[in-house]
Amino acid sequence: MNSMFNKNLFFAALLIFTISAVSHAQEKVKWYSITEAVELNKKEPRMMVIDVYTDWCGWCKRMDASTFSNPVVAEYMNRHFYPVKMDAEGKEDITIGDQTYRFVDNGSRGYHELAAAILQGRMSYPSIAYLNSSLQVVQVVPGYKTASQFEKYLAYFQEKAYETQTFMQFAENFKGKVPSEF
Repeated sequence: MNSMFNKNLFFAALLIFTISAVSHAQEKVKWYSITEAVELNKKEPRMMVIDVYTDWCGWCKRMDASTFSNPVVAEYMNRHFYPVKMDAEGKEDITIGDQTYRFVDNGSRGYHELAAAILQGRMSYPSIAYLNSSLQVVQVVPGYKTASQFEKYLAYFQEKAYETQTFMQFAENFKGKVPSEF
């Protein structure tokens, strides 16, 4: 009888572990529009991570497929930030407060005024902008980042290490993955 109880306990623990592992592996980034994130930030202030991309950008697509699909990155972003996707060539007007940002037609390719403002005119894709809870741009990081590279940036901004040290100083002391004990 005791061996049957142990066997059932083992299978129950295995089932719980499997369900937990599957749900963790399927963690996806919960992307918001900039206006949704601004509204959420009013209720619960957090930093924003804004992925500024274009539809034609191959490195943007690669970052979606590898970096943002990483379950550790996704879980950390969802828990500590408001993740925002922003098409730098989006055509829809975006109003934040009293300011309306529009698409600017520029020949064969245009740009969105809000993307230009966030990227401070440096239109490079992909670029990740980190905004504090007061909606001020803290830093823009251009270029493709692997999941392990991106984890360092997430920890750097979430821990507010940018207030006291450069990213390079922080990265030298970074000990692996972002903390899993969220």
